[in-house]
Amino acid sequence: MDRERKGCIQIYCGNGKGKTTAALGLSLRTLLSGGSVYFAQFFKGMDTAEIGLCSLCDRFVMEQYGTGKFIIGDPTEEDRKQARLGLEHCKNVLSSGFFDLVVLDEIILSVFYQLITVEEIISVLKVRKPWVEVVLTGRKAPIELIERADLVTEMKKVKHYFDAGVKARKGIEY
Repeated sequence: MDRERKGCIQIYCGNGKGKTTAALGLSLRTLLSGGSVYFAQFFKGMDTAEIGLCSLCDRFVMEQYGTGKFIIGDPTEEDRKQARLGLEHCKNVLSSGFFDLVVLDEIILSVFYQLITVEEIISVLKVRKPWVEVVLTGRKAPIELIERADLVTEMKKVKHYFDAGVKARKGIEY
């Protein structure tokens, strides 16, 4: 893709469905335009459908940083270790400039659970090459990240079928 263009920082946040889905949509657009995508999933570590994109396109790399379990109560040392490992790897990816789009999926949730700090995320964002587009997702974006972003989209739940007891479905929610 065009290394002369300015890469922006985007945040998809809020309590509504669609943050990861929007990031995947942007990833698809980047791939179809000839670009490359690095997609880091924090808090995943399970078999999500989107990991199948890796086998379809060599310009799409997805890595998961999580234990594959929900955090209930206080996070474990392994939760912290996985988040820090992911953040360090993302720092290397951003500083390399190899990928046109870098997605840090649910990185904002890592701040909420105090696995990493806002300052650490800002430090990682500072090393990105100017042409690299970055997307951060998660429910409650801290003001410090919002101020650094070029675009912030808040997904707002108006109505959700989870409230009626519908469980997460493979191919739709994961």
